[in-house]
Amino acid sequence: MKFISWNVNGIRACVNKGFLDYFHEMQADFFCIQETKCQEGQIDLQLKGYYQYWHSAVKKGYAGTAVFTKHKPLAVFYGIENEIAPDEGRIITLEYENFYLVNTYTPNAKRDLTRLIERLLWEDRMANYLRELDAKKPVIYCGDLNVAHGELDIKNVKSNIGNSGFTYEERGKMTDLLDSGFTDTFRHFHPNETDHYTWWSYMSKVRERNIGWRIDYFIISNRLVEQIEEASIHFQVLGSDHCPIVLKLKTV
Repeated sequence: MKFISWNVNGIRACVNKGFLDYFHEMQADFFCIQETKCQEGQIDLQLKGYYQYWHSAVKKGYAGTAVFTKHKPLAVFYGIENEIAPDEGRIITLEYENFYLVNTYTPNAKRDLTRLIERLLWEDRMANYLRELDAKKPVIYCGDLNVAHGELDIKNVKSNIGNSGFTYEERGKMTDLLDSGFTDTFRHFHPNETDHYTWWSYMSKVRERNIGWRIDYFIISNRLVEQIEEASIHFQVLGSDHCPIVLKLKTV
């Protein structure tokens, strides 16, 4: 099974930059997107053979998530109980017989860290939700999680320590989640490699020079690790300030 996650930074803009070419080329079983910036009726994607599930923000042109899948789920859940920022369309969960798929666009703490406390509450509630699901069946958790977990996951370490997305608090929350029974699939295959990023600033030449952050993830329940065939980053794919990431599992 092939899973893809991509923060498209506006699906309407991304479609004009080649999204559909990549989508059809990849033929993923599950294609999760974040930051759709789209309301119902603002785009009509013709994706033959795919079920579409959208969770838009109340605010126009902001946040939002969607999942396109070849496999009809048993159930679909939008948001979580006691969610931080419930009107921003940030979480979609698809339930299947043998697993849950959770697509997430995590809020950032803002440049001045004014949203850090809210962000840490989000992390606590999200982690509790994932552990509750994991107690029932394995979880595949993906999306733009807005944190570079380790020093290998960011180009300029020293100048970014304490900045939004690289605070000790945010990084610690991911460590806590992983320690509670989950695996970062990319690091499972590439534990010590540098210069693998999924987001780059739009500043001049930043992407060309690969000055980036790895903030997009597939995180899975530990008991699925033996099923991983591939966890990769399609850094060459343009269309957004993020690039797609791919997870292939033998079976679920």
